[in-house]
Amino acid sequence: MTDSRKIRTGVVGVGSLGQWHARIYSEMDDVELVGIYDANKKRAREIATRYHTTVFATVDELADACEALNIVVPTDKHRAVAGAIIEKNRHVLVEKPIAASTTEAEELVELAQQHNVILQVGHVERFNPVLTVLNTAKQKPLYVEALRIALYPPQRLGLLPRGTEVSVILDLMIHDLEIILHLVQSKVVDIRAVGVPVLSKTEDIANVRLRFENGCIANVTASRISMEKQRKIRMFLRDAYISLDYQEQTGKVLRKKLLGIEQTDIPIHKGEPLALELRAFVDCVRNRSEPVVSGEHAAEALKLAVAICQSIRKGQT
Repeated sequence: MTDSRKIRTGVVGVGSLGQWHARIYSEMDDVELVGIYDANKKRAREIATRYHTTVFATVDELADACEALNIVVPTDKHRAVAGAIIEKNRHVLVEKPIAASTTEAEELVELAQQHNVILQVGHVERFNPVLTVLNTAKQKPLYVEALRIALYPPQRLGLLPRGTEVSVILDLMIHDLEIILHLVQSKVVDIRAVGVPVLSKTEDIANVRLRFENGCIANVTASRISMEKQRKIRMFLRDAYISLDYQEQTGKVLRKKLLGIEQTDIPIHKGEPLALELRAFVDCVRNRSEPVVSGEHAAEALKLAVAICQSIRKGQT
């Protein structure tokens, strides 16, 4: 029998990113956006009015009224907020990174298992339509190069600029680390990393060279102090080179032929990655299926990101 009921959802944190979670849920026919919570009451009222929903006084009250919640608060609050909601036996989508430390990540994964609830983590790039090209590649990559650069986040009254409570490695690079781990599916055996803080207390720009047990090499760069935004990945296979632009949702494949190199544009059905991510989460809740990015997968990406941060600081001593 098909489950046709509306999934009752809520959003905790409706700042620059959380507002879009609320907007997307408000547009889904099979979802009821029960309400939102934000520590900034004025902001909460503004978003609630915009998307015709209710402001809840506490996270506990919102969780009691929902069966699935999105946690879109600063990373250092993920463990406390998501953990309390999981303990109420509610399904949770936590924005990336899953937590501020590997210990906290492992605790959330264990809690979700104990309470038999879905824990999905917001590695939204996994839902970018361009990734379908890499997911269907029959060969493992030999070399991967990823670039993710952005402008420094705007100032916020009484708060750190969004994302800067953690290193750029946990803020931006972790997207590419999670994707690369997914594609390569081999153990990292060597990390060579550099990074420097410029406007924040932790790294604002970083580069890492990863060597995997199967011989693959990945070179990953992330910056949040650039003059422009770019999100690109290039992957070299045994007989092809794939170049993808996450931002523009475009891609090219170059293959060696008898008469030279053949270049082909990749046909990509464009879409909004966040909407696809939330759709996948709702479907997981409805069908009790495994998330594309589970808590376990996200914890592995965080573990690698933390190891990169440690490598940088070790090199500075």
